[in-house]
Amino acid sequence: MSSNETAGNGTVPAKKNIEYKWIVLSITTIEMFMVSVNGSIILISLPAIFNGINIDPLTSFQYLIWILMGYSLVTATLLLSFGRLSDMYGRVKLYNIGFAIFTLGSILLFLTPGTGDAGAIELIVFRLVQGVGASFTFSNSAAILTDAFPPGERGKALGLNMMAFLSGQFIGLILGGILAFYNWRYVFLVSVPVGILGTIWAFMKLKETSLPKRGLKIDVWGNISFVAGLTIFLIGITYALLPYGQDPMGWGNPWVQASMFIGIALLIAFPIIESRVEDPMFRLALFKNRIFSLANTAGFLGALARGGMMFLLIMLLQGIWLPLHGYSYESTPFWAGIFMLPLTAGFIIMGPLSGWLSDKYGSRWFATSGMLLIAFSFLILAMLPYNFEYPVFAIALLIMGLGNGMFGAPNIAAIMNSVPPEDRGVASGMRSMLQNSGMVVSMALFFTIVIISLTHMFPPVLATSLTEAGAPELIFPMSTIPPTGALFAAFLGYNPVLAILVTVPASIVAAISPAAITTLTGTTWFPTTLALAFMPSLRISFVIGALLSIISAILSAIGGTRFVHEIQVKPKEKTGLIPEPQDEPRGKSAE
Repeated sequence: MSSNETAGNGTVPAKKNIEYKWIVLSITTIEMFMVSVNGSIILISLPAIFNGINIDPLTSFQYLIWILMGYSLVTATLLLSFGRLSDMYGRVKLYNIGFAIFTLGSILLFLTPGTGDAGAIELIVFRLVQGVGASFTFSNSAAILTDAFPPGERGKALGLNMMAFLSGQFIGLILGGILAFYNWRYVFLVSVPVGILGTIWAFMKLKETSLPKRGLKIDVWGNISFVAGLTIFLIGITYALLPYGQDPMGWGNPWVQASMFIGIALLIAFPIIESRVEDPMFRLALFKNRIFSLANTAGFLGALARGGMMFLLIMLLQGIWLPLHGYSYESTPFWAGIFMLPLTAGFIIMGPLSGWLSDKYGSRWFATSGMLLIAFSFLILAMLPYNFEYPVFAIALLIMGLGNGMFGAPNIAAIMNSVPPEDRGVASGMRSMLQNSGMVVSMALFFTIVIISLTHMFPPVLATSLTEAGAPELIFPMSTIPPTGALFAAFLGYNPVLAILVTVPASIVAAISPAAITTLTGTTWFPTTLALAFMPSLRISFVIGALLSIISAILSAIGGTRFVHEIQVKPKEKTGLIPEPQDEPRGKSAE
């Protein structure tokens, strides 16, 4: 197709599109940045938020889980449905609606009226509202960008977009530490003016460049099986991590067992349903395309590897490393964001560069090398002691950031280039669903590994540590700390010893030497004790992340070098099944 021709699918001619494509890039980049900042700002601000609504960290682990995972769960379950709706009614229209809904959720979070349990529930509900808005935008941003940019510039555009997204994740860590110092509500307020301006600009400037498919039908049974299956399964996982009766975990809870069984059964039924319905929202036929199939699987495994990584690294810094190096518990959220900056730097360096280079040389070796770098960084982290030297940790983060930058844009460009224009909405939704599902399942997986390990190791380590500190009298009172409470305390940079001592009879406290009390309430005793129980599970998690990254690298390597659907598939071939793509000669431009 020449630059002067009008695409058969109703797209704007390339020459008329020169200015518009940069408008699209700016709007989607602002949205991606805002959404990612909002996600990570929560991670770092939870201590201030929970203090602001008067929630006890030791008894409120379930609220932590849902504030962290509820948003991701909503986006993962709704992306496919919204991708289908976008193909039916217009990508830009639903993208703009999503921008507005996300902004509304930010306003509601800022205005949260309740305190205690009621306040925590309100926060969760308003975060779910944000998740609905994010689902509309996530399912359409890559498709809108792909529509606006010619094949030779898509990698660059997607690279800049992804750079904004991942940069926002780490800038949010710093912003959260600063804003939470003044008022926890400012954490949510920061998204409001950006959201309002972005929403108005999107409604004014974005144009529908693809023709909606009016003849499609809503995939009711596919929606029910997937949304209900993933939601019920993750609810079961969540409550399996909480104590049940006398057990420190809830795997014996019949409701947990029933929900996991039902959830798995519905998820197994989902592809069977999608292969039989007239208009499936999850187009299994697209997986006949080798590049689409391998790139999506590689992206899913990459998300599965790194989804829980941010939580684990922040918990390691806030709960263990920073207190051991003299930082007060109150200051650890802010400094955790500062010490995570090498990860941001790596992505900012490599994200746009790899996108630009993949436009010229294809995505294979950039995506492959990126995942191998991520695997290498996981192995470095797995070998570190809990009281590590920061320069080594920073190098590992920088390598991980470079790897994520090398993988992100080339992987997305390979997926979006492999499908015809009329299928970009559903393809974008499928890609986002797989990656967001990988992130959610990853968090549940790593939570499970860590808590199972803590359940077995924390009680004996705690008893030994109390004896060595000269306070064996506190073994029984301190044994009431559930492993989930210890984990939550570490994540929030909170020392539970002070809260426990308040509940211990004065006669027992009087029998303990002042030196022992000083040791227990200092900044090093609890982090050291927790580290001895926590590090084995952390190393297992990092090794699993490395293995998943290596498999993702292998899939990226065998996925092919370069394929652009508009160029290598003739219009008459776009009916029926998508043909097997043939690699373009390496280094040849697809323009």
